Amino acid sequence: MDRWLGLLRSLVIYHKPATRRAWRQFYAEILSDGDLAFDVGAHVGTRARAMRAAGARVVALEPQALFARFLRRTLPRDITLIEAAAGGAESEAVMAVSSRHPTVSSLHADFVSGAASAPGFGHVRWDSEQKVQVVTLDGLIAAHGLPDYVKIDVEGFELDVLAGLSQPVPLLSVEFLPGFPDLTLRVMDRLAEIGDYRFNPIVGEGGRFLWSDWRDGSAVAEWLSGLPPESESGDLFARLSR
Repeated sequence: MDRWLGLLRSLVIYHKPATRRAWRQFYAEILSDGDLAFDVGAHVGTRARAMRAAGARVVALEPQALFARFLRRTLPRDITLIEAAAGGAESEAVMAVSSRHPTVSSLHADFVSGAASAPGFGHVRWDSEQKVQVVTLDGLIAAHGLPDYVKIDVEGFELDVLAGLSQPVPLLSVEFLPGFPDLTLRVMDRLAEIGDYRFNPIVGEGGRFLWSDWRDGSAVAEWLSGLPPESESGDLFARLSR
């Protein structure tokens, strides 16, 4: 019962009409017809559907069995769904699952242990485990082509996902959590190893960039350092400099 309540909670929070509309409008502005997009951590598929509505070809990854089953039944048939996580090497891994709050299920053990005392996570319990298949971004690129955009939302496992990417892509986004700024800083360091990126955050689910311009890593670090840990999370977009 808890698993189904978790799915329902995720749908209420992330798939409500206002959220779907905001992301459809946003992706219509940054994606063009025929672009290739990877949705790593598809969850209930809100972003994947919005990318598809913008005309993109979408490859969606979702390792949680319950959500993958939901996506298989509800996603547009021309979205490629892969029931797997992304990481640094092709393997099998164990995911810590929160039945009632499945959006924070994670493959990152340190994230799970540290989140217990972080603002906003005190009510979360990781009460089960699931073995999941792990693929790499490089492997996905070999199979599907170089994406125009990669969205990564994997609850602290972002750095591991990027360990499986050996070449720059034009546009990425990763979840940022104000309570875990070091995770985001390490992600930016990894991106700097891959290419010359500039950044712009989106706070919450509003689908709007916070800044009118794209800024370097030091500006993002300064901004993150000024956020209270209980601040709203969001997506940090990274655009490859031309």
